[in-house]
Amino acid sequence: MSDLDVIVVGSGPNGLAAAVTLARAGLSVRVYERAATLGGGASSAGLTLPGFLHDVCSAVHPLAFESAFFQAFGLPERVEFIVPEVSFAHPLDGSRAALAYRDLDRTSEELGRDGAAYARLMRPLADHTTQLAELTGGPLLRVPADPVFAARFGLRVLDQGSALWGRRFREDAAPALITGVASHSILPQPSLAASGTGLALAAYAHARGWPIPIGGSQAIVDAMVADLRDHGVEVVRDHEVRSLSELPAARAVLLDVTPAALLRIAGDDLPPSYRAALGRFRYGAAVAKVDFALSAPVPWADPAVAQAGTVHVGGTRAEIAAAENDVVRGRMPERPYVLISQPSLFDRTRAPDGAHTLWAYTHVPAGSDVDREEAVVSQIERFAPGFRDTILAARSRTAVDLARHNPNYPGGDIAAGTPDVAQLLKRPVLRRDPWRTPLPGVYLCSASTSPGPGVHGLGGWWAARSALTHVFGIPEAPSLSPR
Repeated sequence: MSDLDVIVVGSGPNGLAAAVTLARAGLSVRVYERAATLGGGASSAGLTLPGFLHDVCSAVHPLAFESAFFQAFGLPERVEFIVPEVSFAHPLDGSRAALAYRDLDRTSEELGRDGAAYARLMRPLADHTTQLAELTGGPLLRVPADPVFAARFGLRVLDQGSALWGRRFREDAAPALITGVASHSILPQPSLAASGTGLALAAYAHARGWPIPIGGSQAIVDAMVADLRDHGVEVVRDHEVRSLSELPAARAVLLDVTPAALLRIAGDDLPPSYRAALGRFRYGAAVAKVDFALSAPVPWADPAVAQAGTVHVGGTRAEIAAAENDVVRGRMPERPYVLISQPSLFDRTRAPDGAHTLWAYTHVPAGSDVDREEAVVSQIERFAPGFRDTILAARSRTAVDLARHNPNYPGGDIAAGTPDVAQLLKRPVLRRDPWRTPLPGVYLCSASTSPGPGVHGLGGWWAARSALTHVFGIPEAPSLSPR
């Protein structure tokens, strides 16, 4: 007979957040992870040459300071972060670039004729990121704590999520800046969910910035794992869970897996209606990734771009929208949108002296086995002539490769399910408590649940809080403070 209270399957940020929360409530917890390393999309590894440290998935963390879970956990006290003065940059043809500074006034000043319009769009959000994080950090099926702010955000989402998205701008820099960050969503452009994603991320960029963890994203994982060890949690690596029946007895099981994996693991134990709902869950477009070891920083045509922790490459708003809409329709764009970070500019632990790492994603149709290294290099070279000459080594992975590496990326979908409006409402089902399954004590806590993708731990935190209430009769969330 097992004396376990809780089993958590999967050690991504959500699984670890769930385990931390439940262990802090005084419960006995065991974590199972199929891989030899912990962290899922927040891990770091040597992917190119000796001495170069690369982030396997996420590299920059806009939600590290804004997530309610990370705030409760005291993440900035546990992990050292660098916050670049320029959160993100957007190079344009003609050796120009738009820069999103943490300082919204400075951003507005440098955007010229569109500066005032950009500031009017962003200031009500950037000045109220606490309300923004509360609104977007849980299930949408609830009454907003601040309805006035929710309406203000919704109007801006409509403004930038419809065919009228260009009406407030007269030049190309400001709209490109917005579309570059909205394209993190891997959704059609324009669309409401892409607009909401972009505006929220941009607001965080102009508030506390987009932090980069010293030592790679693995530092975030290591901080959570250290807390687990301090509270007696057992972590079992190299153990794939194929069925609920193979797990030892426990009062609650939390699964950091996709709905498709839940169907495989739970099988016929799930009621037919719930199985059908999980079967209707849609997975979206994918990513291909290229990691570079460089002999020098990227030689951007506009040197100011090097101040940014994140760079969105793809040209004008119209060019990026065309590329992203091609991807969603299953076509490979000739000139892709490329999401870039060069963390070694801010964190010298990432590469040998004088050398640098470069992290690059581009979007591709789901299940693509096409190597996009050359397309990525060509698009960077467009805005950074001479980039090819700095490449010492590269590691390119297709969408199929990424799905094979992490089953929570079906077909290469790093969002673990299309994050459009319909599927943000029912993630994975249309319920006020979407983490709780019909099986007693069994919860889903992955990015396929509310509030959706991102390194924020909120899916696991909410699922754990539901389990505490319904399984263990503990209505209050435990303190997660490092003190």
